[in-house]
Amino acid sequence: MHKTIGKLAATDPAARAPDGTLDLPHRLRRNRRADWTRRLVRETTLTVDDLIWPIFLIDGEKRREPVPSMPGVERFSIDEAARAVTEAAALGVPAIALFPFTDPDLRDPDGSEALNDQNLVCRALRLLKREVPEIGLITDVALDPYTSHGHDGLLDGERILNDATVATLVRQALTQAEAGADVIAPSDMMDGRVGAIRSALDDAGKADVQIMSYAAKYASAFYGPFRDAIGTKKALVGDKKTYQMDPANGDEAEREAELDVAEGADMLMVKPGMPYLDVLRRLKDRFRMPTYAYQVSGEYAMITAAGQNGWLDHDAAMMESLVCFKRAGADGVLTYFAVEAARRLKQP
Repeated sequence: MHKTIGKLAATDPAARAPDGTLDLPHRLRRNRRADWTRRLVRETTLTVDDLIWPIFLIDGEKRREPVPSMPGVERFSIDEAARAVTEAAALGVPAIALFPFTDPDLRDPDGSEALNDQNLVCRALRLLKREVPEIGLITDVALDPYTSHGHDGLLDGERILNDATVATLVRQALTQAEAGADVIAPSDMMDGRVGAIRSALDDAGKADVQIMSYAAKYASAFYGPFRDAIGTKKALVGDKKTYQMDPANGDEAEREAELDVAEGADMLMVKPGMPYLDVLRRLKDRFRMPTYAYQVSGEYAMITAAGQNGWLDHDAAMMESLVCFKRAGADGVLTYFAVEAARRLKQP
């Protein structure tokens, strides 16, 4: 009969078998002893179906421009984006998210270029919908890529105008939907924008266009390389703490998500990813709806730089980080590693 093994098991003769080994009824290491058994008992599985690839757009033709603070990431002209997205689709990546680097000459305090149906994002949507129709197209709804001050909304002095911004965001969302967006993803963190966008899409005959809400988007230090990539880092006046969430708050994330669900969001997102795995778990447990994590530019840059310096195994850290999102409850991950990870997942 097995004995219960306590803290003194290692020194208690009664806890040992005749050959001197510990007489343990449960040995969890048995399920870890070989690759085949580890695979059989694995609780969390990452597949290419879990990956969304954010890409950056620039004007011009046949252009690929490196983002210095995100080694391995490039800005694509629309024609080059089509080639890159075709490759991603061939690997099985189900969706991409588009972010523009807007020419500074086109930026103004009102972000009016966001409403231009010939802007960079809208032109890319039309081309990608024609060239790679099998991949989902997600568009960012916010004004920061288009404003001269770098904020996500309209300013009155130093104050962000919530309701006036929402009205502009609705027009931006409709412009993107008309150009071919499958999913509208408002990242601005204005109050009430999900409901206003949902109502406007429905009224415009776009009831099938989904909304992925940035439900819990924090005022994080991990966004720096992204702001380099879209050209807003130098333009930003002040900070975004009056509308993005305080990193110290978790309960507030549930309140934000609850409102977005009530207003018609189809999917929820937590941003950044790894520093907020607890928030991700809470939202998934509470709402039981499609929930995503955004592995943001700072997370990408840290893993990549550490790998390049030989401080860690880049590929192993990349894959481990993605699995941890799934373990914490994510249905998918927006990650700049999407294509790299998809290639690894396709390997036998």
